[in-house]
Amino acid sequence: MVQTTPFLLVLLLALGAQSLAVKKCSLTGHWVNDLGSNMTVTAVNKNGDFSGTYHTAVTATSNEIKVSPLQGSQQTGPNQKGQPTFGFTVNWDFSDSITVFTGQCFVDDDGKEVLKTMWLLRSRVENIKNDWKATRVGVNVFTRLPSLE
Repeated sequence: MVQTTPFLLVLLLALGAQSLAVKKCSLTGHWVNDLGSNMTVTAVNKNGDFSGTYHTAVTATSNEIKVSPLQGSQQTGPNQKGQPTFGFTVNWDFSDSITVFTGQCFVDDDGKEVLKTMWLLRSRVENIKNDWKATRVGVNVFTRLPSLE
């Protein structure tokens, strides 16, 4: 029994250390935010670039809402610890506006992935006198949707 004790101790330490490892958060996949908007992010390449689509549930225009393209970038490199920062732009196909998002991908205490974001929406205005009302700011929290496959 004396010879198996060190082996069991090492085994228990290894299993315990593995459970302490930080789960990595991945942007790739399908997301829904707190307002019901849906976003799909395709694979993030080695440089951190990604694209996808965004289907908003809210708008200030009377135009028909359409799925719009998004382009973004995720922080990469040696300092990345599995909960990356990112930014992306949505070029709305149905209005004269564009939105930029910035945020971080987290794994919460329950092991669920969450995107915490802040955004700026810039709408077109007729002249510089109306510039004061052209930019809106907000926050959204996205949660992962189950895979559609």
